[in-house]
Amino acid sequence: MKLHELKPAKGARKSRKRLGRGISAGQGKTAGRGHKGQKARAGGGTYPGFEGGQNPIYRRLPKRGFTNPTRKEYAVINLDVLNRFDEGTVVTPELLRESGVVKNMKDGLKVLADGELKVKLTVKAHKFSAAAAEKIASAGGTTEVL
Repeated sequence: MKLHELKPAKGARKSRKRLGRGISAGQGKTAGRGHKGQKARAGGGTYPGFEGGQNPIYRRLPKRGFTNPTRKEYAVINLDVLNRFDEGTVVTPELLRESGVVKNMKDGLKVLADGELKVKLTVKAHKFSAAAAEKIASAGGTTEVL
């Protein structure tokens, strides 16, 4: 089979229903909406969450908690990932994004202490866990909060 011989399987491409195009089309007159009623009207139907007039579940359940509108969400990285860099490298959030380690930086970068650090690095990040900062220092590196 060649590239120009490719075509969809039989029945894979279904044409759309052309509603309200006459009785012979099979979807004429009422166009599949039936006779009268709320759903037959233009713009008719109910809103999402409507339960037939019964008090809907989102109104029956109590409201709980608080969502902080100024919450900061950090991209997290573990120490064992930093072993890929050469000794003496200055590891910055920009370097991590360029090398593909961090894809979505969000509001900043936080370094966590999972794994062992085997190389001496200068790590610049927005936040460090206490254990991560300790492990970086014990490997001979330094930390810098941005």
